Amino acid sequence: MPNILVVEDSPTMRQLISFAMRRLPNANVIEATDGVDALKKLSEGRKIDIILADINMPVMDGLKLVSLVRGNPEYKDIPIIIITTEGAEEDRRRAMEIGANAFLAKPIQTQELLNTVKKHLGLL
Repeated sequence: MPNILVVEDSPTMRQLISFAMRRLPNANVIEATDGVDALKKLSEGRKIDIILADINMPVMDGLKLVSLVRGNPEYKDIPIIIITTEGAEEDRRRAMEIGANAFLAKPIQTQELLNTVKKHLGLL
């Protein structure tokens, strides 16, 4: 049963991604509103299997979250998929450079998102 952490400040987008993730068998979706909230959820002791994060968020953005997760021995192996409106090559390059496993541009295609998540969870 994968625990999926969805980090997105837009309630609509968060709902959309969470809804898509619930199509995975026995998926447990944990929602966070920004990077700080995500770190709080990570520290609550549940094993998180994958993180889906937006880049542009208030308080702490997705890139900062990726670097903090990668810098923590406890979480460093969790796959991270960045989902963002930024089509900017620069953001994509930075995200991958600091340790993101995949990068999806909005508007997201549900099937592409599900396939990417399944791949990183070893379900494909």
